Amino acid sequence: MASQPDSVLLDVQNLSRSFAGIHALNVVSFSVEPGRITSVIGPNGAGKSTLINVITGVYTPDSGGISFAGKNIAALPAHVVASKGIARTFQLEELFSSMTVIENAMTGCHGKSRSGMLACGFALPSARREEKRIHDEAMECLTMVGLEEKASEPISRLPLGERKLVGIARALCMKPSFLMLDEPAGGLAGHEVERLVGLIHSLLEQGLTILLVEHNMPFVMSLSEKIVVLDAGVKIAEGPPETVKNDERVIKAYLGQEL
Repeated sequence: MASQPDSVLLDVQNLSRSFAGIHALNVVSFSVEPGRITSVIGPNGAGKSTLINVITGVYTPDSGGISFAGKNIAALPAHVVASKGIARTFQLEELFSSMTVIENAMTGCHGKSRSGMLACGFALPSARREEKRIHDEAMECLTMVGLEEKASEPISRLPLGERKLVGIARALCMKPSFLMLDEPAGGLAGHEVERLVGLIHSLLEQGLTILLVEHNMPFVMSLSEKIVVLDAGVKIAEGPPETVKNDERVIKAYLGQEL
């Protein structure tokens, strides 16, 4: 890949990925500038979740390149991608139903744990100190999303909107510089969406770069500085919200839905 300018944090070039001969992503290119909100939208089956899975190392691209902070990350394992400062949430939150809210959030911190397996296994003082640090960091992240008072509750008692906030808290525990949110507004009520919008603005003010992967166009219109539109694995539009909203290809892709 050619070197990218300092104004680009994530650079995706000609990215392709197929499953059983079906092009989930077909030569997709776009970039994400640091400190901004960029959205990737499209109808169901557009390739949005495949894109986020390829960027984060869950899937290996068939071809194309991915550069983050000037370094090639294409085809790196997911845990290595995460270590670069990239965190993500999931469309269907993969939380542990037998755990409490705080315990779920803490799982995001363990990837950066400094205690070895031996210390943890024997409950050495260093491991106990590490566990307290992880607990405190997880509580800070729960406070950021407004769930500190529910830290001890079983995750199963929380409504969908709050479970999605726990997923964001868990991602924040990784101390990322770049956060990808996969369908964060899906299934949420109006007041929950408003709460989510406020949280995203707060995270942006704290210096995070955010990539929203959504199919809810009105939601991303209220947040995004740039929108990338996928349809059947192909990028059909890219630009500021008003430009994308009036693009004939986007209108056709979203036929019957409010733009």
